[in-house]
Amino acid sequence: MRVLVVEDERVLADTVAVGLRRESMAVDVVYDGDTALEYTAVNEYDVVVLDRDLPGTHGDDVARSLVEESYNGRILMLTASDGVQDKVEGLTLGADDYLAKPFAFPELVARVHALGRRSAPPLPPVLERHGITLDPANHQVYRDGNEISLTPKEFAVLQVLMRAQGTVVSAEGLLEKAWDENADPFTNVVRVTVMTLRKKLGGPQVIQTIPGAGYRL
Repeated sequence: MRVLVVEDERVLADTVAVGLRRESMAVDVVYDGDTALEYTAVNEYDVVVLDRDLPGTHGDDVARSLVEESYNGRILMLTASDGVQDKVEGLTLGADDYLAKPFAFPELVARVHALGRRSAPPLPPVLERHGITLDPANHQVYRDGNEISLTPKEFAVLQVLMRAQGTVVSAEGLLEKAWDENADPFTNVVRVTVMTLRKKLGGPQVIQTIPGAGYRL
């Protein structure tokens, strides 16, 4: 899952990003509304965590612009006020969910996971395929009942492949969903991660390499 965090309080923004990355999400961070619109114009995010009171373009206007453009990503709006009227206004603008500051980080994670599921064709909270069970909320993977320890990137790649439901995902697609903007598209990081993931999943192999196209579970 790829997430954009838009928050002008830099310490909070960076802290949220670190926490979401530990949940195997690819996270980009910006600190104002103008940059948020630039990033969403060129990247497909599953979820945009959007502070309402932003410098430059106000968070309300960012949300309104994304809705008008029929942006596929879901919007989780953050605000310093938890009044009913503020929530109504945020949701009326087109936000998919609303969270008041200060918030408990586990709640933020749960809401981002829930919105991420809604940004794609409906899938169950726990993914199962070829004897593999992946539970995003608890960050657990099992194969034939045996738990497998994966790094955050291995977990993210497996999640993208399982969400694809047997269709081919290109290396560029994996890079887009499992890494953030700092990933070098010319490295072999995707190939190496898929290789280590295959080893940990064991046999029989379930991740196929489709020459010239990408990978398929």
